[in-house]
Amino acid sequence: MSIKIAPSILSADFARLGEEVRAIDAAGCDYVHIDVMDGHFVPNLTFGPPVIKCIRPHTEKVFDVHLMINPAQPYLQDYADAGADIITVHAEADPHIDRSLQFIRSIGKKAGLSLNPATPETVVEYVLDKLDLILVMSVNPGFGGQSFIESQLEKISRIRRMIGNRPIDLQVDGGVNAKTIKSVVDAGADVLVAGSAVFRGDDYAATIGELRAAAA
Repeated sequence: MSIKIAPSILSADFARLGEEVRAIDAAGCDYVHIDVMDGHFVPNLTFGPPVIKCIRPHTEKVFDVHLMINPAQPYLQDYADAGADIITVHAEADPHIDRSLQFIRSIGKKAGLSLNPATPETVVEYVLDKLDLILVMSVNPGFGGQSFIESQLEKISRIRRMIGNRPIDLQVDGGVNAKTIKSVVDAGADVLVAGSAVFRGDDYAATIGELRAAAA
């Protein structure tokens, strides 16, 4: 299984965001994970389409945009236009998941669905044919730097079995670091979001290398 590392720019230095994006690109990241928070669905505010549009020219890496907003549906086109490659919506924030996933794909983007820690994996069962990515939150969304919630390992394993041979990324976000990444990968995840684990040091390439080595 090929592992992808997706540093979350939620933990980057916002005063030099373009420079930080170029730095993780040069350090060998696979995706740039962009956490969009609305201060309503989750207790924090981050950034929207204008900021994403501004950093888009700084890298050709995949922009993996995680929408922690409610509602998300009215803004899907805006995030696509800003440069998102993958757009992930939350199961808990969208009463019309199937419609949103269909729309994301119809505008040429990859569609993702995110599950909070208390949300059962069964929510993905009837939309598997419309998914390119499933994101398991292993912390309660809204803040960086939280500790990994161990109960999510079983959920990751169950979702991996549900995915089977389908070409769907299984992503995990929250508390992923050199100590936890091996158990997450062993459970079946293949895209690992790491925020503070990458950005708290000065050598991003070394940290990403350590994560890959720990995952293996």
